[in-house]
Amino acid sequence: MTAYLRPALRQTRFFSRSGLTRHLGLLYRTVQPTIVLFLLVLALTGCLSEEIPTEKETTLVRVGEEAPHFTVGMLDDTAITLSDLQGNVVLLTFFSTWCPTCRKQMQQMQTQIVDRFADRKFRFLPINRGETQQTVQEFCRELGIAFSVGLDPDMSIYSLYATRYVPRNFIISPNGKILLSETDYDATIQRLLIEQIEQALQTTE
Repeated sequence: MTAYLRPALRQTRFFSRSGLTRHLGLLYRTVQPTIVLFLLVLALTGCLSEEIPTEKETTLVRVGEEAPHFTVGMLDDTAITLSDLQGNVVLLTFFSTWCPTCRKQMQQMQTQIVDRFADRKFRFLPINRGETQQTVQEFCRELGIAFSVGLDPDMSIYSLYATRYVPRNFIISPNGKILLSETDYDATIQRLLIEQIEQALQTTE
C-alpha cells in the first residue's frame, strides 16, 4: 500500500506553486461561465426564491378607492394640493428622468393630452420621483416641456400610490376616486388614457 502511494506523493511534491495557480485559474475560467448560465436558467424558470413583483403587487391604490391626499411643490415654486383639484378630472403621472419610457411620455403629453383637453375641467399633474430640482429642470429644458412639473425628491408622495416602477399613470375623478391605474406607456395606453379622460369629462360637463 505504501509503495503504491509513493509515485503519487512524489508527483504532488514536485507540482510547483505557479503550476498549481495556473491550474486553478484555468479551472475557474472554465467553471465560471457554467455557473453563470446555471443561475440564469434558474432565474428564467422562476426557480430563484426572489421573483420580480408584478404591477398589481406594487400598486397600493385600486380603482374605486379614494386617491391619497398630498401637497406637492412644483418646479415653478408654487404648490398644488390634490383636494384643491376636486371638480376636475386629473391625470396623475409619476416619472423619472432616467426612464426612456417616461421620457417618451413626457414628450407627447403636451400635444396628446394637455392641448387636447385644454379649456375643459381637466388637469395634468406630472410628478418626478426621487430626483433633484436641478435634474428635473435640465430634463424639462432639454425636452422643451412647458407644463408645470411636481417634485417628490424623497418619494413620499409616490410611496402613497406604489412601491416601484415608472411611469405610473392614475386618472382621478372629480370627486377624488381612482378611475384608472396603468404602469408603462405606449400607443395602447395612450389611447386608453384619452378614452378614460374623455369619458370622465362627459359625466361631469
